[in-house]
Amino acid sequence: MFPILIRIGPLTIHTYGFLVALGVGLGLWFLYVQARKQGLEAGRIVDAGFYIILISLLGAKLVMLIGNFSYYTEYPGELLSLARSGGVFQGGLAFGVVFAIWYFHRRRIPTWKVADLAGPALALGHGFGRIGCFMAGCCYGRECASPVGVTFESQYAHDLTGIPLGKALYPVQLFEAGLNFVNFLILFLILRRRRFDGQVFSLYILNYSLIRFLSEYFRGDHAENAILIRGGSPFLSLTLPQLFCILGVILSLCLYFWLKRRKSA
Repeated sequence: MFPILIRIGPLTIHTYGFLVALGVGLGLWFLYVQARKQGLEAGRIVDAGFYIILISLLGAKLVMLIGNFSYYTEYPGELLSLARSGGVFQGGLAFGVVFAIWYFHRRRIPTWKVADLAGPALALGHGFGRIGCFMAGCCYGRECASPVGVTFESQYAHDLTGIPLGKALYPVQLFEAGLNFVNFLILFLILRRRRFDGQVFSLYILNYSLIRFLSEYFRGDHAENAILIRGGSPFLSLTLPQLFCILGVILSLCLYFWLKRRKSA
C-alpha cells in the first residue's frame, strides 16, 4: 500500500493518479498505433479518445454522486473526496459509449471500426487503474482467511477510503487488474483476426461484465444500498454492480449478433 508516490514540499503526486494517467497514456498510444495500422486518421481518433475520457470521468463521478446522494447531502464536505475519486467505472463506460457514438457520427468517423480499437485500449488502461486502486486502498476486498490475504496499514488511506486496517483482505484490485490485462491480450489477438466491425468491442463489454461480476463476490467496500439481495454468503448475494453486469452481458450479446448479421447481410 503506497498512496503517495512523491511528496516534495507542497507538491504531492498520488500513486493512484499517476497509474491512472499512465493507463490513459498507454491506452491512447495503443489507439494511435492501431489506427495508423488500420489506415484511419489517427490524430482525429486520439482527439476523440481524449474527449471521450473526459466525458467518461464526469459520468463516473455523476453516477457515484447519484448513487450516494443522501450521503453527500448529509456530509457536503465529502464532495471534495468525490472530486479526488475515480467514480463508478460502469457509469463512466456508459456515458463514454453514448458520447462516442454521437461524436463519431457527427465527425463521420467509422464507429464500430474505431470501437474495436478502443476495447483493448480500455482493458489496458483499466488494468493500470486497478493497480492504482490497490496502492490507494480504494475498491478493497472483504476479509479472508486465505493465504492470499493482504493486510493494509496506512492510516492516510484509511481516512480517505475507509479501508479496514490490520485485517487480511482479498487483494481484489490486483485480481481485477490481472484479469483486465488478460482481457487486453485476448482482445488484441481477436482484433488481428476480426471478422466484422464491432466484434472486438462487443466482446470487451462481455468480458469486462464477467470480470466485474466475479470480482464483486470478493469486494468489501459495498454500501448498504448497493446490496440488492443479501444471502447467507457473498456468493448467494447480488449487488447493484452485478445487476449492471448482467445487463452488460445481455447488451453485448445482442450487439455482437446484430453486428454479425448486419455484416452478413
